[in-house]
Amino acid sequence: MEIVWLGHSSFRIRAREATVITDPCPPSTGYTIGKPTADVVSLSHAHDDHTYLKAVAGKPIVIDSPGEYEISGAFLTAIPTYHDGEKGGELGKNLVFVIEMEGIKICHLGDLGHAPTADQAEGMTGADVLMIPVGGDSTIDGAKAAEIVPTLDARIIIPMHYKTPVTKGDLESADRFLKEMQSTAVQAQPKLSLSYNTVPSDTQVILLDYRGKNG
Repeated sequence: MEIVWLGHSSFRIRAREATVITDPCPPSTGYTIGKPTADVVSLSHAHDDHTYLKAVAGKPIVIDSPGEYEISGAFLTAIPTYHDGEKGGELGKNLVFVIEMEGIKICHLGDLGHAPTADQAEGMTGADVLMIPVGGDSTIDGAKAAEIVPTLDARIIIPMHYKTPVTKGDLESADRFLKEMQSTAVQAQPKLSLSYNTVPSDTQVILLDYRGKNG
């Protein structure tokens, strides 16, 4: 499996079974994701900076509602949560996606705006890869993200939705999160290649470079 960060909350997850694109983002975010091909696109919520479907090539199946799905050998579970700490009263609802391919479980938190309840966390816990927003403003910030990480017991933690040199928007950098996780020495890498046998036994933070134009 290969995981590439396209920018903002968008990743390309390419496995033998299928390719999944999460939350494709438009150029207005500062990122140009190119024209990646996908079998499945997951949308955590309906805001414009997470639903830029015209950038995705192929004829993907789009998932934007809670439930369990099996598509092209990929298993996806969409867990309803909220975009804010007021049960959606300010920014609306959010979907957390659990994606399983090649025996690897990935949890993409979308624009989560609160600590998950016990019931919500049950389906998210124990992922091999956790993609977590850390930039604050419209999501949890780095400090809150660092508090949530231990409760979800994932092996690999990938921060997303934070300020980079190209970001347009009022987000924090990943620095606070990395400091809280005692991972300030982590060096960004262009992609993550992973198999069932190479998932680490201890929790690791991995920083991915924004690559852009990953077709």
